[in-house]
Amino acid sequence: MVRLEHANLVVKEIQPTLDFILTAFPEWRVRGEGEMSWFGRPRSWLHVGDEDYYLTLNDNGDEDNRDLAGHSAGLAHLGFVVDDVDSLVERLTVKGYKIDVAGAEHPYRKTFYFRDPAGFQFEFMQYLSDVPEEKNQYGGETSNVSRSKNRHDCR
Repeated sequence: MVRLEHANLVVKEIQPTLDFILTAFPEWRVRGEGEMSWFGRPRSWLHVGDEDYYLTLNDNGDEDNRDLAGHSAGLAHLGFVVDDVDSLVERLTVKGYKIDVAGAEHPYRKTFYFRDPAGFQFEFMQYLSDVPEEKNQYGGETSNVSRSKNRHDCR
């Protein structure tokens, strides 16, 4: 078996990204946290998730995240499958987070993208079918997407 256990993100400040993640996933919790030195520089870190999957957040990052509208190499987004994307979207928008991209209409899935305060883009997807040939149907995903007017206004 192969599975992705975690992703490790460096941010300027942990708390704004942690608040975003816990709003999206209220069942997650901080699993552990601590202090370390990273190449001679102090860094706080924490793991937020459940017993099997988590995100590592590290503070003391120097620069802004890459411009997602640009062509710089780097992380484009993190994708999460959820059971109820409408409830997740409601939780985030009630807290002031704005939809960055609403995915194109698709008969077998619903997709929304948000940016956390650090500029990382998170994709939240709900599959409406368990049939692999239906849920993994490709083509036209970006043709009818609705992008935020101010793509850098994440909150």
